[in-house]
Amino acid sequence: MIKYIIITVLTAISSFAQAQHINGFIYDLVSSQPLNNVEIKNLRTNEIANSNRDGSFKIAGEVNDYLGVQILGYNPDTIFYYDEAVRRIYLNKDENILHIDEVLVKRMTDNVLAQELEKAKNAGKIVEVPRNQGGVKISPSRLLGREAKNARRSVDILYEEFQARKIDRKFTKHLIGSLLPLNDADIALFRERFRPTVEFIENSSPEDLKVYIIESYTTFKKIK
Repeated sequence: MIKYIIITVLTAISSFAQAQHINGFIYDLVSSQPLNNVEIKNLRTNEIANSNRDGSFKIAGEVNDYLGVQILGYNPDTIFYYDEAVRRIYLNKDENILHIDEVLVKRMTDNVLAQELEKAKNAGKIVEVPRNQGGVKISPSRLLGREAKNARRSVDILYEEFQARKIDRKFTKHLIGSLLPLNDADIALFRERFRPTVEFIENSSPEDLKVYIIESYTTFKKIK
């Protein structure tokens, strides 16, 4: 009996230890080639690890930790670890990304995304105004021309991804799984069907979000 208890305890300890690590891969943003010997630093614990030849890394950490990532020749970046998933991190080697598309944008880390959004706004001569005055406006002097049109298209793509990530950081698989009796496939379906708006995410408290998830589950059970 004691033997089985010891085995159970050791198994639990092993599982806990695995849960306390962050796993991921680091790639070049444009070529998607894995990057070797990238320094990854947990900014909470100051622990440092380096990526392997296949771009993989493993470092002690937990949900809500920030990782500093850097290597010579690439822009340093900071990653927010907001759920228990394998992280795929893409570093930007060239300061000027000339071609913007949805696939490329989704590979960007949050910092790179913010930088590229700012550059696209400047290229299109876009100025920010308060929401009660109409939100974002474009300077009339730059409404025509291929460069301005491309810049505005880039802004739309970048801004859409920027807003989507605001939702993803809070409406997580981990949170839903902690509240609802769903498997991974059902959680993915639930996240797709009951994805909240950016406005709701920005203006709701953590408790509001939990209530929204629980109430949505009643509808989910009926239509599933």
